[in-house]
Amino acid sequence: MTSPQAPDRTAPPKPVSDGVMPAGTSPSLPDLEALTRNTGQFMEAMGRNVGRLLQSDGPAGGPGEEMNEAAKVLKQVAEAWLADPNKSAEAQARLSQAFLSLWGSTFLRLQGQPADPVALPEPRDARFAHAEWSTNPYFDFIKQAYLLATRWAEGLVEEAEGLDAHTRHKAQFYLRQLTSMLSPSNFLPTNPELIRHTLQENGANLVRGLKMYEEDLEAGGGQLRVRQTDPSGFEVGRNMAVTPGEVVFRNDLIELIQYAPTTETVLRRPFLMVPPWINKFYILDLNPQKSFLKWMVDQGLTVFCISWVNPDSRHADKDFESYMREGIEAAIDAIGVATGENAVTAAGYCVGGTLLAVTLAMQAATGNRRIKSATLLTTQVDFTHAGDLKVFADEEQIRQVEARMARQGYLDGSRMANAFNMLRPNDLIWPYVVNNYIKGKEPTAFDLLYWNSDATRMPAANHSFYLRNCYLNNTLAQGRMVLGNVRLDLKKVQVPIFNLATREDHIAPALSVFEGSKAFGGKVDFVLAGSGHIAGVINPPSKPKYGYWTGGPVKGTLESWIAAAAETKGSWWPYWFQWIEAQAPDRVPARKPGGDALQSLGPAPGTYVRMRA
Repeated sequence: MTSPQAPDRTAPPKPVSDGVMPAGTSPSLPDLEALTRNTGQFMEAMGRNVGRLLQSDGPAGGPGEEMNEAAKVLKQVAEAWLADPNKSAEAQARLSQAFLSLWGSTFLRLQGQPADPVALPEPRDARFAHAEWSTNPYFDFIKQAYLLATRWAEGLVEEAEGLDAHTRHKAQFYLRQLTSMLSPSNFLPTNPELIRHTLQENGANLVRGLKMYEEDLEAGGGQLRVRQTDPSGFEVGRNMAVTPGEVVFRNDLIELIQYAPTTETVLRRPFLMVPPWINKFYILDLNPQKSFLKWMVDQGLTVFCISWVNPDSRHADKDFESYMREGIEAAIDAIGVATGENAVTAAGYCVGGTLLAVTLAMQAATGNRRIKSATLLTTQVDFTHAGDLKVFADEEQIRQVEARMARQGYLDGSRMANAFNMLRPNDLIWPYVVNNYIKGKEPTAFDLLYWNSDATRMPAANHSFYLRNCYLNNTLAQGRMVLGNVRLDLKKVQVPIFNLATREDHIAPALSVFEGSKAFGGKVDFVLAGSGHIAGVINPPSKPKYGYWTGGPVKGTLESWIAAAAETKGSWWPYWFQWIEAQAPDRVPARKPGGDALQSLGPAPGTYVRMRA
């Protein structure tokens, strides 16, 4: 690999943020020799990578499948418009009129006259924050032309006749991927900040970027895995997932961690956390300042947490029932041995909460009711309004996923990680492409993004059951899910439930969580937190960033509930602990991990969490 050629000067000047040089100065010329040399190295590396792509069919289930699906769906939108020539002509006329207005505005600006913009970015759109997107008429025209075309295309999808709801949803999703990819902010010739940056570095940034691109391509086994953070600054067990505790139980699917107490007394009823198996549990224990698990321990809870195995082909037949029985039920058994208590308080996060709800329904059906209260964190049980992930859950696409899993026994973790990133491409994909491969900058160290990139695999049987019964057929909410020959009915679940949603959640939308609250037969305390799927949950009282809303019984619409709800500033954690304590306030002396019955199998965070995908 050719190493990047550094510019001759020792410290390149920083880009001028507003596009205007300070008074009395003139822009420095680039080093033409270094620029030529680095451009040559860039073109050489580009040739290698183009050749590699042309010679490769790509990995099974790579981005080609998404591109084919996008083309097929968007073709249906085009056909819907072409079926009515008059409507098609009207739509074309709207776009032409918009561009005529833009031409007129740009002409006035080129003549030195003021002109109002025809299209403005959304206030939170950071792609066009650099001043020259507005001060330079050339780049302002490119920006506005992109916005006009994008919004016109979005209108075509919204107004297309004859599309069913699922097809329209898919078209909106894939159009968003396409327009995000084609943004002028992503390309060197159309981005003023990138042009300035490249000239100041004499093109060395492009050579560094190609080196990182090739490294990421190699790390992904031929599929580009865009790095989002510098992984060198983090290590699980060293500066992440460091809350003291012991692994007190292990089987093929879980390690059960019991955390060491920090208070003299604890609530008698032990607490079990069920994290999602789609991600690793240490999102709940990123560091001592952000750790939800540590905070719970400090409040006087005897905290147990499941750490799921990172499955491989040996786990192909582990299904949803296996995860319930060898996961949650086995953990409750071990907790009973360690503490002498037969009942627990449990919480589930995301799909861990869905599994917990299934377990509650099974316990209600069988009479083995050992979970006495439950907390569901950004959890869906009714998938009617499940958001953009439903795009991937129609019969044809699930069959493709099942065929892929049948070949290796699991779904590779990068597939699910890519799907999550596609929910927010302007935040989680393209800024890193631009920063890494065009600016040639290493991403900064960020613990949350390190965790996000620490993907896990999913066993074939379990993932197939989840996709079909939840996203495709919604059997749990309808009382039609069957597990172990038992039909499950959430209306039979009478235990108190604390159900947390977050306002900006793209994975478990607030509407979906709110409607799911109505599926249970007992009392549900619905709480709405600020921010999204992660930041809305991990919001410690010591440094709260967002507030929360409480509003009594779940009835009517989410909008009416919010309108009547009371907002509280700060973290929802103390409010939640008051709820937990009210269920069972009795206290006992603090318990050491494992008690006298279970020996330690090793210190927290255990071995399963260290297994890489």
